[in-house]
Amino acid sequence: MKLNIAVLPGDGIGPEVTAQAVKVLKAIAMEFNHIFTFDYGVVGASAIDKMGVALPQETIALCEKADAILFGAIGNAVYDMDPMAKIRPEQGLLGLRKTFDLYADVRPVIAYEDILDKSSLKKKQIKDTDILIYRELTAGIYFGDKIFSDDGNTATDTCQYTRFQIERIAHLAFEAAQKRKRKLTLVDKANVLASSKLWRKVIQEMAPQYPDVAVSYMYIDKAAMELAINPRQFDVILTENMFGDILSELAGVIVGSIGLLASASFSDKKAMFQPIHGAYNKASNQGIANPIAAILSAAMLLDHFELYDEASLVREGVDKSLKLHITTPDLNTKYQHITTIKVGDFIEDFINNPDETNLNFTNIHLGQSTII
Repeated sequence: MKLNIAVLPGDGIGPEVTAQAVKVLKAIAMEFNHIFTFDYGVVGASAIDKMGVALPQETIALCEKADAILFGAIGNAVYDMDPMAKIRPEQGLLGLRKTFDLYADVRPVIAYEDILDKSSLKKKQIKDTDILIYRELTAGIYFGDKIFSDDGNTATDTCQYTRFQIERIAHLAFEAAQKRKRKLTLVDKANVLASSKLWRKVIQEMAPQYPDVAVSYMYIDKAAMELAINPRQFDVILTENMFGDILSELAGVIVGSIGLLASASFSDKKAMFQPIHGAYNKASNQGIANPIAAILSAAMLLDHFELYDEASLVREGVDKSLKLHITTPDLNTKYQHITTIKVGDFIEDFINNPDETNLNFTNIHLGQSTII
C-alpha cells in the first residue's frame, strides 16, 4: 500500500514523540513492503513564530493532499500567561478540526497488565479496564460564539449542538459498541444544560435502531467519579466536546500515564492521529517524553487503512516494551536512563525481529541492537 502522511510535529515534546511514531511506521513499511511517504508541516506556536499564524495555508494544503495526518502536540506556556492573546497555538488544532470537519474523536483507554502498579488507583479497580471514548469534536462550547464585554468584566461562551452533529457521531459509537461488549454510556448534564437535553433526546430516539446495545445515561460529574472508582463498568462512552476532553484527561490516571493515551479524529474525507497529551514544554529536549501514545496513534492510523496485522505488530511491540520496562521515567523507576529515542528504537527493533525474545538488557540500555 502507498500512503502519503502529513506530519505535523507541533510544539514542545511533539517533535520528539512524533519522530518515534514515524520511525515505527517506517519499520512497518519495510517489514510489510508498503510505501509510506512523510511530508512535514508547521502548526501551533512553532507556526506562529515562523509565519505569524497558528495554521498556515501551506500546512492546510499539505494536509489536503495527504491520505492521513500524524499530529504531535500543541501549545506554549508563553501564551498561557496572556489569556487575551488574539493568536494562540491551540487555534492551529481547532482550525484543523474545523477545516477537515474532524467531528469524531476516538480515544482508547486500556489498563495494561504489566504496569497496573503505576496507576494512582488500586489494581483491583482498574484491572481489565478497556474503554473507548467517543468525543464529538467540531461543535459545542469550544466552537461556539465567544463574547467579551467592552469593560472586560463579563464573558459569554455559547454551547450549541444540532441533531445532525449528534447523530453522526452517535452512529459510530453505537456501531463500535456492537463490536465490543454492547454497552454504551451517554455522558451529559441534561439536568441543567439545554444542549445536553438535546443529546439525551436524540440518543433515546436512536437507541431502538441498535436493540443489541444496552444504553445508559450518566451526568458528567457522576461519570468522572465512576471513572475513578469503577472504570471497568464502561465499554463505549459517548459525549460532547468539552466533557470528552475532561474525561479523557482523567483516563490518564487509570492507565498510569497520559503518555499512553492515543487518539484518532475522523471525518468523511480525512483522518488525523495524535497522542492526547499536551506539548509539556518543560520536558522538551530532555529525552524523558513518553513516545508510546504517539506510537499507538500510528497503530490507529494503520487500523484506519485496514492494515490490521501491521497495527497488531506495533501494539505487540508496545506490550513488550511495557513488560520489560523499556519505558521513559514517567513509568520506569527501575531503568530511569531509558530515553524517548531508546523506547522508539526498541519497538522498531521488535517490528524488525518479532520472533526474537532473547534480549540483552545491557545493549538495550546502551541504545544498541536489542537482539543477540
